[in-house]
Amino acid sequence: MAGLKLDIFFAFLLYVSVVSSPACCIARLVDQLNYKASSCKHVPLFVFGDSYVDAGNNNYINCPEINRANYFPYGESYFEKPTGRFSDGRTMADFIAEHANLPLLPPYLQPGLDDYYDGVNFASGGAGNLEETFQEYHVLSFKTQIGHFRKVIQWFINKLGNDEGKKAISNAVYLFSCGGNDYLSPIFSPFQKHLPYSDSEYHELVFGNLTQHIKEIYDLGARKFAFMNLAIMGCLPAMRIYKPETNGSCYEEMSSKAKTHNQGLSRILFELSNYLNGFHYSLFNLAGTMKKIMNHPRKYGFKDGKSACCGEGRFRGNYTCGQDRNFELCQSPEDHMFWDSSHPSQHAHQVFADIMWNGSSSRSFISMVGPYTVEHLFQI
Repeated sequence: MAGLKLDIFFAFLLYVSVVSSPACCIARLVDQLNYKASSCKHVPLFVFGDSYVDAGNNNYINCPEINRANYFPYGESYFEKPTGRFSDGRTMADFIAEHANLPLLPPYLQPGLDDYYDGVNFASGGAGNLEETFQEYHVLSFKTQIGHFRKVIQWFINKLGNDEGKKAISNAVYLFSCGGNDYLSPIFSPFQKHLPYSDSEYHELVFGNLTQHIKEIYDLGARKFAFMNLAIMGCLPAMRIYKPETNGSCYEEMSSKAKTHNQGLSRILFELSNYLNGFHYSLFNLAGTMKKIMNHPRKYGFKDGKSACCGEGRFRGNYTCGQDRNFELCQSPEDHMFWDSSHPSQHAHQVFADIMWNGSSSRSFISMVGPYTVEHLFQI
């Protein structure tokens, strides 16, 4: 009965608005009513980070070809055309959206985009926690992505009103993939090859920026955070061939940097959960999962856990996939954990997303996500 009275009340408000309010106010009230009707189940998803989750933002910025993926054969396994995703198909962010019954989220910079009810993707290939990371590629840094998020918050408030708009932001889930480029940029970027920091100082610089970014997004209203730690970076096909003297083994210096970062990320999230009220997080052990697949690919539905599907040279570790560059392309991308020299295949992305979502039905991966699963974040 109370629900019926509430419906009648809202109907009356709508009638009064139609009779006496300007068109803009009518539109806002309709948006509010539509949102109220669906808000009990609807949770938006916002994606921040780098090329592991970029949906195509780099298509729309002035970055070099090597830092875009809007050409063949990217996208061939699902979209049958390139979309700007650094994959042969979908990414973890796409599969998480599908699990949550959301559409695939568009890149924030997509021309004409003016609806963010379901969320949006801010990620940019090459981005890092530091403003300096790969900035010669004009990537959208984490700081820039947060600036775009502020505009989306204002869109929700304009559409739904202050209270409902902030409620939508609080209910949303926030997915992050960020950090790897902070350690790759000093190797490959001519502007960062001679940084005046020790390894420990550099890690603390990255951690400080990461913590600041998380707290800023929290202060803007976010409460439910989903993270993945860094990949087994020293074992990426590109890293296996970086130092010829390693003879195809993992590049241990990079693996060590990633391990230190992952330990720091776990500590930071635990500490934030202890003093930020309402801060809930999920942390996926991407490195541990990739290591299992790399060492026992057939056990987990793959045939090759070390070599890329697309690229050139040993392990197809040269980053030459696509365009007029010399490259080899495997027949079955789903057999490979790596699509190109640095990025997972669609099949791997799906495996990772399934574990993030509910911990996986495989006992081998049960301990790879916690303290919440992403599914749980969507439910609380």
